[in-house]
Amino acid sequence: MHFVRQIIVGCLCLTLSAQTISAAEEYDIVIYGGTSGAVTAAVQAKRLGKSVVIVCPDQHLGGLSSGGLGWTDTGNKAVIGGLAREFYHRVWEHYQSPEAWQWQKREQYGDKGQGTPAIDGKQRTMWIFEPHVAEQVFEDFVKEYQIPVFRDEWLDRKQGVKKSADKITSITMLSGKTFAGRMFIDATYEGDLLATAGVSYHVGREATSVYGEEWNGVQTGVLHHRHHFGPNAVKEKISPYKTPGDPASGLLPRISGADPGKYGSGDDKIQAYCFRMCLTNHEENRVPFPQPAGYDSSQYELMLRIYNAGWRDTFAKFDPIPNFKTDTNNHGPMSTDNIGYNYDYPEASYERRKEIIQEHTTYQQGWLYFIANDPRVPKEVQQKMRKWGLAKDEFTDNGNWPHQLYIREARRMVGQFVMTENELVKKRPTPDSVGMGSYTMDSHNVQRYVTPEGYVQNEGDIGVSTHGPYEIAYGSLVPKKGECRNLLVPVCVSSSHIAFGSIRMEPVFMILGHSAATAAGIALDQSLDVQDVPYATLRAQLIKEGQVLDAPPEVKYGKNGVNPATLKGIVLDDSKAKLTGAWTTSHSAKKYIGSSYSHESNTRDGKAAARFETKVPEAGRYEVRYAYTPNGNRSSQVKIKLQHAKGTETRTINQKKMPPLQGLFISLGKFEFTPDQPAIVEVSNAGSDGYVIIDAVQWVPVNK
Repeated sequence: MHFVRQIIVGCLCLTLSAQTISAAEEYDIVIYGGTSGAVTAAVQAKRLGKSVVIVCPDQHLGGLSSGGLGWTDTGNKAVIGGLAREFYHRVWEHYQSPEAWQWQKREQYGDKGQGTPAIDGKQRTMWIFEPHVAEQVFEDFVKEYQIPVFRDEWLDRKQGVKKSADKITSITMLSGKTFAGRMFIDATYEGDLLATAGVSYHVGREATSVYGEEWNGVQTGVLHHRHHFGPNAVKEKISPYKTPGDPASGLLPRISGADPGKYGSGDDKIQAYCFRMCLTNHEENRVPFPQPAGYDSSQYELMLRIYNAGWRDTFAKFDPIPNFKTDTNNHGPMSTDNIGYNYDYPEASYERRKEIIQEHTTYQQGWLYFIANDPRVPKEVQQKMRKWGLAKDEFTDNGNWPHQLYIREARRMVGQFVMTENELVKKRPTPDSVGMGSYTMDSHNVQRYVTPEGYVQNEGDIGVSTHGPYEIAYGSLVPKKGECRNLLVPVCVSSSHIAFGSIRMEPVFMILGHSAATAAGIALDQSLDVQDVPYATLRAQLIKEGQVLDAPPEVKYGKNGVNPATLKGIVLDDSKAKLTGAWTTSHSAKKYIGSSYSHESNTRDGKAAARFETKVPEAGRYEVRYAYTPNGNRSSQVKIKLQHAKGTETRTINQKKMPPLQGLFISLGKFEFTPDQPAIVEVSNAGSDGYVIIDAVQWVPVNK
């Protein structure tokens, strides 16, 4: 049975006759790719009155959104706007019909979701859905807007991109079809168009030193989720060798003998791929798990050792979607993620990618078949697995198997602006927002290796909170100036590995596809390079179109944060301070200014400093207030230096004590300030005896 999508290999183009290659029609915007972001980009282009075409290797539109990922990774739903929200609204409309509930009554499904309702009647959105429903919404979009779609068309990655100087003029497929355009959008998961066009990109994990990050690079010893061998997962240490404890016997399958690398170092490896499976335990709609061609039970010997160690969480990510179906994702130390078998995928030839996809299919189908049929599997697990199977009414042209492999990351453009974890956690401001993300910075495992002690372990799985929504820069959608002036990239965006771990969510790709098309439209109307699109114009248009570019106050500050705009005078939050040394943002206190506060590392070495600087609008006397969050582990002798119109002052405050003003601020005194001189407050950890906190500084005019 054929389970992987058909791929045209390079040699087939040699059989094409010259008559099959015709003169290219020129479009305003040519979109390469069939992902969810490709469809929203095309719809937005048509709404702007532009001619547009989708050219894609895919037979099915929607990428992962229609390929099994129905348990949407939304993060904070309040920041999902524009065409992305319209997609989820159309899904909601579908499930209002009784006919949508073929196998299950609406009230049986309930209101399941990821922390918030799956079906939101107030917002008229639905975030969890069946694959075929999502695909129909995408197909309805292209039909409604009369968008031409050329499917099963593969970019000639050797000579298929024609450029005039730094401008793409046309792209040619292996079939010989050529598509000319004024603007181009690469909306693929792989970034094939941007790479063929000569745009800078990166594959793999950057070292932490490259962008000054904490969570990038090799993560040996970091065990965040339950996808590892260790605490909260498999409590017993497991030998990686065929004969337990005997290195001479060789390693079990799917364990690497290579050195995983030094913590924080960069490498060229990428997080694991898998298929997001749509399973069902409803007998009328269930297809028993097939034994794949090339099935080898020895590939799952490690799985047996995991079971023998007492692990029983196989079904923890069988997330329920309507009609007694699931979006089944990876869970545990050896699950559907095919760790270490995708490293060459981003740069691989189409033929090699086909092999990788097939290897993932064989592994994952074999994993299911093994658990359901091998007599060595614990009886209670096997009996439960046998109740499940593939959904008969999903992926009907592909043996009920997903048509899209989950390409969690491949190439990432290195563009005008690079999104990093520092922007996501708000350590640094993000310029020119064109949309928002909010999901955890999430990387799946990258390696399965042998520890120095001789046990098996996984590496690379991380989950780090962004502490609320964050903005995504327009500069991350466009190449560097001089590389390509008419290309936008809303999927393989310019970002570090760990930042992409959050940005890579399907709603965000739809948001960025929408924004990319709007920017392309402005560039066309004003005859501009994409790098020169005026942000004020773009911002105004995106807001008009329903995009969310800034978090609403109730989202941005949450229940514990105080909106600085509600306070008198001038307020500089800790995010506006110029920092020296190591500072960490936190949200642990019950009350603070803005969306967070910051603390240094309690090193007491004088190397951590923060400088708050502003100018008053008019001369006069101002009370200067300093905000901090108190705790017994804070420093009792925080030295503060203050600069005003007549000189400088120093103060020492005890951050163990509750601030006397509203439980937020302590007064540093009243001083004269003038508009022509900076008002400065500086703090450091020199001479401290605990953590030094910075939250905000306030200058309040004193009534005369």
